[in-house]
Amino acid sequence: MKILVSILSLVLVSVAALAQDANGVFRAAGSPENPKVQVSWNRYYNHAGVTDICKKLAAAHPDLIKLSSIGKSYQGREMWLLTVTDFKTGKPEEKPGFYIDGNIHSNEIQGTEMALYTAWYLAETFKDVSFIKELLADKVFYIVPTINPDARDHYMKEPNSQNSPRSGVIPVDNDRDGLIDEDGFNDLNGDGHITMMIRKSPTGRMKKDPNDPRRLIPAKVDEQGEYEMLGFEGIDVDGDGRVNEDGTGYYDPNRDWAWKWQPNHIQNGAYKYPFSIPENRNVRDFVMAHPNIAGAQSFHNSGGMLLRGPGAEEDAGSYNADDVRIYDAIGKKGELLIPGYRYLIVHKDLYTAWGGELDWFNSGRGIFTFSNELFTSYMYFNRQGSGQEDVYAFDQSLLFGDAIVSWQEYDHPQFGKIEIGGVKKNFTRADPGFLLESDAHRNMAFCIYHAYHMPKLVVEEMTEKNLGGGLTEITVVVTNKRMIPTHSSLDLRYKIERPDYISIQGPKVIAGMVVENRDLNIAREQKNNPATLEVSNIPGMGSVTVRWIVSGGKNYTIKVDSKKGGVVSKQK
Repeated sequence: MKILVSILSLVLVSVAALAQDANGVFRAAGSPENPKVQVSWNRYYNHAGVTDICKKLAAAHPDLIKLSSIGKSYQGREMWLLTVTDFKTGKPEEKPGFYIDGNIHSNEIQGTEMALYTAWYLAETFKDVSFIKELLADKVFYIVPTINPDARDHYMKEPNSQNSPRSGVIPVDNDRDGLIDEDGFNDLNGDGHITMMIRKSPTGRMKKDPNDPRRLIPAKVDEQGEYEMLGFEGIDVDGDGRVNEDGTGYYDPNRDWAWKWQPNHIQNGAYKYPFSIPENRNVRDFVMAHPNIAGAQSFHNSGGMLLRGPGAEEDAGSYNADDVRIYDAIGKKGELLIPGYRYLIVHKDLYTAWGGELDWFNSGRGIFTFSNELFTSYMYFNRQGSGQEDVYAFDQSLLFGDAIVSWQEYDHPQFGKIEIGGVKKNFTRADPGFLLESDAHRNMAFCIYHAYHMPKLVVEEMTEKNLGGGLTEITVVVTNKRMIPTHSSLDLRYKIERPDYISIQGPKVIAGMVVENRDLNIAREQKNNPATLEVSNIPGMGSVTVRWIVSGGKNYTIKVDSKKGGVVSKQK
């Protein structure tokens, strides 16, 4: 028994020695000094790891984070939701909401870490940073770290390349030959990555770079090449002359949303019909049930882009000038916050995309939405680089060869003697570990700036005028202290959300009106239910004025109830 106690004591001492001593920490500016939940932000987490972090955050910060699920994935994994706000300052549904998700594409993994980092940072800095306290008093964040959890685990645990698979795990006959997944990826050399196959050929037009033999470069026009490219590792199992033509779930989850959706024969990657993918339906149902969502962010990779819609060229004129000014202000701020990132418009600067999440949020739900393409080659050496040359130089100089597989000979059953090598799946699209936290922090700051500028409504002015005969005229000014209005232009055009309500409680209301010009005393009377006035919009950095004629009651309460602007009140 004494021996057992001694062993346990040694174990406890060892564990204590490994734990971080709060007295041995000096806080770095902008970071939590001694977070309750210790997370290493230089790595990526599979679904089990994401689940563990979510549960620990909710347990450590019960007044700031609630953990729930918006539904299950195709294979039955929970799609975790972190609701982050100061629960002591009001109901979440009565605050403007900011929605964040990541990892809609299976190989675009770091969006999950960006989303998780945001929740972690908000909770862990709450006690020390007054700005975060004020933000969470006013706003609520709805954070779904991954909306493609099945494919995330497949991408991480199974052999894949950095570019594929892009989708989920629902089987799809991509080449329409009546067979599914007959030629899936084959990790021929067993290193856990799908890299490239090359073969020596007298007609090949590629050669190995003499400065870095791991890299293949084109031969000069007047120079004999040495190698031909055979594509990613694989075997032609069905004998049709093609390798890897069917990947599991080749549909594109970002072509499945109900805004200008097009079928697969028009836009490759579309699935059966809008919201035919269960994970997307879960997001749709959540957003529809939370009309307080006024801002949104979806994280993708890569290319260092801050994208806004419209995705389709046919919608080019759908955003009015007021909305564009707001998007421009947020986007330009993002370029400052995240060096190397560019603010772009999808259809104008990239390509036309129908049925995207970005457009459904903005045009279908009236939510100001960005989609960030995370990581950029600018981050290799903090400069605009020279493509593949910088990729190999960065790996050699800063990752010490960890991210690229050197060429290895292999006897292929169809191609004969080949060589296998190239970039691993965790490089070029995904942030290297030491850059991941920096990228997460900067993208989080971009989200916070956007969220900060969701509506903040204040009952600014309450004035009274005695009309005689026991009647009083009460004039109220409600201001919006932030940039984003309570209704976007598309919200107003399609009547997506109900008007804002400004009501008076207490006295008997004889008449109610919306004041259109206070100086000229022009007002529009609302004859039905005059105690609760309907206002179409409270503009960003602007105000609305309302007026009642009442009898009796010197004490009253003014209440503003806006779906995207929140609920506020003031008593007299």
